[in-house]
Amino acid sequence: MGEVHSHRIKILLLIEFLVYAESNGPPYSCDSSNPLTKSFRFCDAKLPINKRVQDLISRLTLDEKISQLVNTAPAIPRLNISAYQWWSEALHGVSRHGKGIRFNGSIASATMFPQVILTAASFDASLWYRIGQAIGEEARGVYNAGEAMGMTFWAPNINIFRDPRWGRGQETPGEDPLVAGEYAVTYVRGIQGDSFEGTQLKDGHLKASACCKHFTAHDLDNWNGFDRYMFDANVTKQDLADTYQPPFKSCVQKGQASGIMCAYNRVNGVPNCADYDLLTTTARGQWGFNGYIASDCDAVAIIHDNQGYAKLPEDAVADVLKAGMDVNCGSYLMKYTKSAVEKKKVLESDIDRALNNLFLMRMRLGLFNGDPKKLEFGNIGPDHVCSQKHQDLALEAAKKGIVLLKNSANLLPFSKINAMSLTVIGPNANTSQTFLGNYEGFPCKNITVLQALQKYVNHTTYHEGCSFVNCTNAAIDKAVHLAKEADYVVLVMGLDQTQEREKHDRTDLELPGNQEILITSVAQAAKGPVILVLLCGGPVDISFAKGNPKIGSILWAGYPGEAGGTALAEIIFGDHNPGGRLPVTWYPKDFIKVPMTDMRMRPDPSTGYPGRTYRFYNGPKVFEFGFGLSYTKYSYHYVSVSRNKFFLDRLSPKHAVQNSGQVRFLSDSELETKLCHNMKLSVSVRVDNHGEIDGKHPVLLFLKWDGLRNGNLRKKLIGFKSVSLSAGKNAEIEFVLNPCKHFSTADENGLMVIQEGTHYLLVGDEEYPINLVL
Repeated sequence: MGEVHSHRIKILLLIEFLVYAESNGPPYSCDSSNPLTKSFRFCDAKLPINKRVQDLISRLTLDEKISQLVNTAPAIPRLNISAYQWWSEALHGVSRHGKGIRFNGSIASATMFPQVILTAASFDASLWYRIGQAIGEEARGVYNAGEAMGMTFWAPNINIFRDPRWGRGQETPGEDPLVAGEYAVTYVRGIQGDSFEGTQLKDGHLKASACCKHFTAHDLDNWNGFDRYMFDANVTKQDLADTYQPPFKSCVQKGQASGIMCAYNRVNGVPNCADYDLLTTTARGQWGFNGYIASDCDAVAIIHDNQGYAKLPEDAVADVLKAGMDVNCGSYLMKYTKSAVEKKKVLESDIDRALNNLFLMRMRLGLFNGDPKKLEFGNIGPDHVCSQKHQDLALEAAKKGIVLLKNSANLLPFSKINAMSLTVIGPNANTSQTFLGNYEGFPCKNITVLQALQKYVNHTTYHEGCSFVNCTNAAIDKAVHLAKEADYVVLVMGLDQTQEREKHDRTDLELPGNQEILITSVAQAAKGPVILVLLCGGPVDISFAKGNPKIGSILWAGYPGEAGGTALAEIIFGDHNPGGRLPVTWYPKDFIKVPMTDMRMRPDPSTGYPGRTYRFYNGPKVFEFGFGLSYTKYSYHYVSVSRNKFFLDRLSPKHAVQNSGQVRFLSDSELETKLCHNMKLSVSVRVDNHGEIDGKHPVLLFLKWDGLRNGNLRKKLIGFKSVSLSAGKNAEIEFVLNPCKHFSTADENGLMVIQEGTHYLLVGDEEYPINLVL
């Protein structure tokens, strides 16, 4: 196609974008005022979508077909097909990143919810769903206002937060596959317009389109000379089966996501976007995926230009199209697909296969049915963006996610009755930009921690302590002087996007520069114990603060979104009782001795390799996965467990029971039987609030094995629910489990198996034995 043609396409698209923006209406195809559309069967909304798509593709020339294989898809005026931009972002709110949203017209901002890692800390699936709903509504509102060129949003990021140094771990729901999968399901259902239970998309119509990324085993950006473009992830079948793939399987099967993004990196030698087994055999074949697959940006070019996996550019084009990828973020397919066809490396039918998925998606979004403002979601307008309801939800999410890590002698909450003086210190204290994390948009409102605290305390002084988060120079003397004069001190420290972000992994797990010295000096000088607030996505080793009696309370606030300042102030002064729990393990600083490139989840005692995440890691921890305090005290008690013994050999023929050493197990194929799927275990747990403060509390139910063998997990999360309890009250919650699903683990061949023996349900410190008999 050539550079000149590609440049011309971009200019035409920009002109079309500006024309639509000027008309203040959304771009769409099949305009009923155009007499041509009456003769196009693909414009007949009464026909099945697949028939319409076939008709559309049959009318395209080869050049027109190729033009649609990239994220910046130009208009085809002769067929009244509008331009389309596939690349928009909505990780935790409609974002300014990507190319589909412009934010320079009548809509200048959108609700910025907390960064995903903090939202995950709420362990509240209903909250996750409502955030997805709000983002989908705002996305459609922006589109209907003529401020967007697409409705396909490349979120959520559901890669496992495997290594604490990963700069993009902040974007994820954390290190647990169950949490990541459930987050994916609820976010996708919310943004796409489905119900919480997943029953409303039977007609296939979408409010907006979600895309689960980055498929798969993608969790290294730039560390010690290794980058995401060249990295070849060596992953075992066992780890793929029980760690890396489950979130994507849930996203596809339960969430019914309409998009998947294949990742830059290779897995066991093969680039993800060129892996037929991954994209077609697994996603489409085994999981039943029925949507479009996008490359990460320039991933196709990298297959040839950087990785050298493809000998010629045309080989890279052939590799990805034959593997099952549909749209290239970038221009590589625009440049080289025609020559790939001419060299007989690509068939036109390969292109048609991809176009079928792409136009199917645009039709599911209602963009070939005439003016979207007159259709199902046409009543969603600018007034739905930054609505008070959504801003309230952003505040609720921040409050529910923030984790209380320490509270010696009940230092928090502060009393609002007594007059007091307060000093606020730290580089993150008087900025709201840090709250947003990455893939952010323009927030509806801005309020800093300092401003929020000043609403509670008239006599408040402030010093930044360090000019920047890197804290190469700390004004310790000034900060100490202010701390000595105040009744209470709040230090707002941590990281920001200069320390952890896309293309930038950390090389250590400590607070940057002189932050530790500043914190310790201020704490030592203060009249009483101080409050430490940490803003960061990835964990940091704050053992020095955890063990320092002059640091009375520690709050982790992630990157809490536009309402983060208000949320922190409300928690500090007791208007909200914190209930968040850590979605990642906080490792000690010595963990950096473990190479970030080692993808193994399971420990290797022979070499001293400690493993990763709470499910396998056997080393020391600063804070455990799931740790989180409250202003009250909770206890748990098993009220009833419907069964404590399962005779699994009755589910299958005797020959299906296999042996591995002294352990007998039931194999993956047998777990698919109808009897196995119908097996239920009901577990009722009573939760008591023993304190004097109301609270909402996430209850986490784990499964623990009797002894570690054959690469077993140490424990794994099998259920979580939030419960609201008034002071002194209790409630019962029920977990309904399926032993074939929840008690299974992956063997070395990547097959899910159930091992005989004693397993333990674990909630808090309470255990309950379950015996599996084969």
